[in-house]
Amino acid sequence: MLATLFVVSFTMTAFAADPLPSWNAGTTKQSIEQFVAKATRQASPDFVPVAERIAVFDNDGTLWAEQPIYFQFLFALDRIKALAPQHPEWKDNEPFASLLKGDVKGALAGGERSMLEIVMATHAGMTAEEFEQIVKDWVATAKHPVTRRPYTEMVYQPMLELLVYLRANGFKTYIVSGGGIEFMRPWTEKVYGIPPEQVIGSSIRTKFELREGKPAIVRLPEIDFINDKAGKPSGIYKFIGRRPIAAFGNSDGDLQMLQWTTAGDGLRFGLIVHHTDAKREWAYDRKSAIGKLDKALDVAKKHDWTVVDMKKDWRVVYPFEKE
Repeated sequence: MLATLFVVSFTMTAFAADPLPSWNAGTTKQSIEQFVAKATRQASPDFVPVAERIAVFDNDGTLWAEQPIYFQFLFALDRIKALAPQHPEWKDNEPFASLLKGDVKGALAGGERSMLEIVMATHAGMTAEEFEQIVKDWVATAKHPVTRRPYTEMVYQPMLELLVYLRANGFKTYIVSGGGIEFMRPWTEKVYGIPPEQVIGSSIRTKFELREGKPAIVRLPEIDFINDKAGKPSGIYKFIGRRPIAAFGNSDGDLQMLQWTTAGDGLRFGLIVHHTDAKREWAYDRKSAIGKLDKALDVAKKHDWTVVDMKKDWRVVYPFEKE
């Protein structure tokens, strides 16, 4: 018991001394700490009441990796393979024929239409509970194609610390992602400490019906809401009802969320994760097909947003680097 108390006391002391140990000392880390100090210090002219301390985070490329392709697409690809025996027609129909041959580029040649067909075929037709279990099973067993680590280990250790740091200072943290809301909700609380009701994402339509006499929410093959780009501020307004005071992203898909957040009155904070570390992660920005960071990188300078240089600012990238 004494040993346990010592460990807890030591951990709390260490956290108090440096709540962001995976962030290297420098202007980036200082900007975060100064923002939190201003927001929480009672005597500060920038003090923000607890109810207004809302922070929103993109997911792909901001809280976890997104290369070589979005993880939810890899989930859909695995679902296509699992469902293929029930759909012999897929061998001759695109985009499924290309996917079954391992030709992802060919499958996506049809653009948004192909993506929608893939999502509808793999994400609809079952109850909400059935889909949730499918996601949980996949997250528990699937491995990243490059690192061979579970996808939930491909999260960024510095961002995990940032989430804890903000919540310890009275912030309510939300995920606002272009990814599927039903894909994220089954695991975000365990991985990020963010409960399902604080996750906003793209969604498909659902309906209530009785199945074998039991009430169920059934997933339909129809798009309900795309929570990306200009859709992000709309989603925040619709589901949170308050303008955040802090927004965190990594791509042009987060631009409007950052613009809307930092345009409000009072203390504001915007941060962009710039992927600059080709050795520990991936280096990409303006020309990337995944997580393109072009216009937002230029706008960041104009609005004085904090830009994280991953190679320089992060002592470690993933939690498993500390093993």
